[in-house]
Amino acid sequence: MSPTFGIAFGGGGARGLAHIHVIEALDELGIKPVAIAGSSIGAIMGAGMAAGMTGKEIHDYARSILGRRAEVASRMWRARPGTIAEAMQNGIRVSQFNVERILKAFLPEAIPETFAELKIPLKVTATDYFGHKLAVFDDGDLHSALAASAAIPAVFRPVTRDGRLLIDGGIYNPVPFDLIENDADIIIGVDVVGAPEEADRKHPTSVDLMFGATQLMMQSIIANKLKQCRPDILVRPSVSKYRVLDFLKIDALMNETADIKDQLKREVARVVEARNGAAIKGRRGKKAG
Repeated sequence: MSPTFGIAFGGGGARGLAHIHVIEALDELGIKPVAIAGSSIGAIMGAGMAAGMTGKEIHDYARSILGRRAEVASRMWRARPGTIAEAMQNGIRVSQFNVERILKAFLPEAIPETFAELKIPLKVTATDYFGHKLAVFDDGDLHSALAASAAIPAVFRPVTRDGRLLIDGGIYNPVPFDLIENDADIIIGVDVVGAPEEADRKHPTSVDLMFGATQLMMQSIIANKLKQCRPDILVRPSVSKYRVLDFLKIDALMNETADIKDQLKREVARVVEARNGAAIKGRRGKKAG
């Protein structure tokens, strides 16, 4: 009997475009996960997969928008505040975009309104700002959960849901493989957090330092989690040279991370072979007994 798979897509902004390679690799292997978890951009990619989109469909959709500056500008215009009152709600916040409006303008139609309409169970993380804890959503309204998970501080406004103020899910759980560790035989984690690199940013701006410090914090959380439990497979595409909002660099990023597909396929083959070997050994042991 073939093992079941669960996959956790990590947060990382534009670096999460590399998740598309992972979805394509699983498609090519004929693997359909029975459980998906995601943080931030990983929640959005996970929602696409959970809705039944193939890796190629996600890839083509992302490239059709992000590969054209005019298309991105048009959708950003569509996501602008509807009224002056909305723009000035709680004071003028020039730097904070409404993430719910942004997602509405950019999400593919294939992603439904609710979790119940998904074809694969999905868990979406967010950070409960005043509750000081992780929030996990797996039912009800899907779009507000995705918006909350992707609400990067200082870029997007927090999202209010169920009376809670929610921000980026990657803050508390950058790669949420632990949320599905009991839901499948083999768990895959995909880490696209990256880390500050000196090559391109020897004199980082204050914005670079803010995002870089967040990367270091998230990597610390991941390292601590890995000491407690590990996914069966953990892949880390080479995404560190890209900034969190480098979505327009989709072509370069996708080209430079394409090797993750073969790496994942090798890892899947290794884990499945080891699992089958252990099962055969166990059956022989029972017969001998």
